Amino acid sequence: MAAEVSSPQVTPDGRVELSDVGPIRDSRFYNPELAPVPVEQRTWTTYNFFALWMGMAHNIPSYTLAASLIALGMDWVQAFLTITLGNLIVLVPMLLNSHAGTKYGIPFPVFARAFYGIRGANLVALLRAFIACAWFGIQTWVGGKALHVIIGRLAGDGWVKASEVGGQPWTLWLCFFGFWVVQMLVIWRGMEAIRRFENWTAPLVSVGFLILLGYVLVKAGGFGPILHSDSRLGWGPDFWKVFFPSLMGMIAFWSTLSLNMPDFTRFGGSQKKQVTGQVLGLPTTMSFIAIVAILTTSGAQALYGEAIWDPADLASRFDNTLLVLIALLSLVLATISANLAANVVSPSYDFSNAFPRRITFAVGGLITGVVGVLIQPWRLISDPGIYIFAWLGFYGGLLASVAGVFVAGYWVIKKTRLHLRDLYLDGHGAYWFNGGWNWRAVVATLVGGVLAVGGAYGGPFPAGGLIPFLKPLYDYNWVVGFAAGFLVFLALKDNTTKETTR
Repeated sequence: MAAEVSSPQVTPDGRVELSDVGPIRDSRFYNPELAPVPVEQRTWTTYNFFALWMGMAHNIPSYTLAASLIALGMDWVQAFLTITLGNLIVLVPMLLNSHAGTKYGIPFPVFARAFYGIRGANLVALLRAFIACAWFGIQTWVGGKALHVIIGRLAGDGWVKASEVGGQPWTLWLCFFGFWVVQMLVIWRGMEAIRRFENWTAPLVSVGFLILLGYVLVKAGGFGPILHSDSRLGWGPDFWKVFFPSLMGMIAFWSTLSLNMPDFTRFGGSQKKQVTGQVLGLPTTMSFIAIVAILTTSGAQALYGEAIWDPADLASRFDNTLLVLIALLSLVLATISANLAANVVSPSYDFSNAFPRRITFAVGGLITGVVGVLIQPWRLISDPGIYIFAWLGFYGGLLASVAGVFVAGYWVIKKTRLHLRDLYLDGHGAYWFNGGWNWRAVVATLVGGVLAVGGAYGGPFPAGGLIPFLKPLYDYNWVVGFAAGFLVFLALKDNTTKETTR
């Protein structure tokens, strides 16, 4: 990725290129995969970004995200509005942080150096990386379950009802680890292999979900039983108690990508292309998968008397084997596509950022895969309440404070101007701060994080909240974390620092 030309250059559309990497090549904070992408290699089009979002959004966890709201008692209108609003909100910080990737050609952990310091960036990069590892494990688990159902339809009850190991059939564990290996092989081929995989799977991934919906509609007798299903929550206080923490969960679902989109937009052909691709991609694809999941789950509730929020479990009840195979095979491809883009690219760069001389993109991806298994993802997705309120809500609040620091630092304090070469300098430069750490960003993140999730309750957390007097804030965790991180970082800014592009 590194380029060597005579001097730093700025293109007519404002993109900056680090033309001579000679002065930083020997820095321990540099490697070719973290280096700014040369302008001639920033070739992603509007379609590439749209396809990226289609690939990331159309997957089984996106489906379960929508379906879980039905399981929690919402009707289809309430669930759809909650998800759509959440995606529109998270799109704002996502586009704001994407700008730096396209302008400077840098990945998320290098972008973080501008605010947290050359060393301090590892704090947020590794926090983001470990959350991505957990998501990688979740996606691999649900993809493995779908694969288990597919093989079970062909192999019979001996496969499905095999003897249990650790509370699950040993055949399910086999599918889980087989699914894991396939993804590791793609990761080892590098970023370009992931882009090509996204491009050809993107148009296919909706097939499986549409088959599930079509089957349920036929069996349920059309849309009537689904659309006239009443909400168990109504529109009174019971609904609003669920709505706000659910909305935070919807925002949190993509809050990880709102930080690390520079990992992708660094390859963007222009700001217009990445913005247009994302605006067309995220809201539309998530709204589509949301309405399909909501209608399918509502129909399943009418058919089976319960809201089956896992599509693999739902498909296993279908009579038509061919439909099951086509639907779940599509979902397996969709899950691989989403997992590679959303949960491997970022931690691969993040682990590489921590040890640039020792960890390449491929090795970082392998670490992601191993940690994703060790986190035991089958526990995180075992219950819709834990999935939304504990898992999504907690990490969403933590990452929101980081997003607040990024937006305040890049747009308000630095006015989108960065010292590109200094992002890689060892021991000196604009971003060395205090021994490589900017205490202001760390304090803003800690304050925002504590306010956002200090009152966490329910699931694995105490009923009265971790810090009882902060419990009321937890239902608004993402908003609280973002606002606190943004405001505290602005309040602590160093007025003596003036940034210019170079």
